[in-house]
Amino acid sequence: MRRLLFLLPTALMLAACGGGYGGGGNSNAGSGSGAVVQTFKIAETEYSLTPATVALPQAGTYAFEVTNRGTITHAFTIVPSGGGKKTDSGDIQPGSHKTVKYTFAARKSYEMYCPIDGHRAQGMNGTIKVGGGMSGGTTTAPAGTTTGGGYGY
Repeated sequence: MRRLLFLLPTALMLAACGGGYGGGGNSNAGSGSGAVVQTFKIAETEYSLTPATVALPQAGTYAFEVTNRGTITHAFTIVPSGGGKKTDSGDIQPGSHKTVKYTFAARKSYEMYCPIDGHRAQGMNGTIKVGGGMSGGTTTAPAGTTTGGGYGY
């Protein structure tokens, strides 16, 4: 009985630390562990992200389905502006996609970019802006931003 009482909390603790992330191959640093509020689609080509600006209505865990529509390998990274925990999709081959989850804080700005071989400097970058807290209130997206799924074209 003692052994069972020891194993039960240990098993629960380990289960809470686990969890799968869609798309596979992405780092879990900074990744989300809560329920996904919304999924956004990002298209990568040589050398741009579409959309380049994403406005999140509130803090929480969001998923980004990133599709490589280019002809060379790309990747996708999210990091808070000014540094902090980041997540990276790993390589995304042409014609493939991966899903990256990340938990965002309210009223913060984040950077998204392709970390491969100077792609960021060539224009494969953008911003993610987060509105208010977890509940209540509304936000209005600035012109030219995306607040829903879709590729924005």
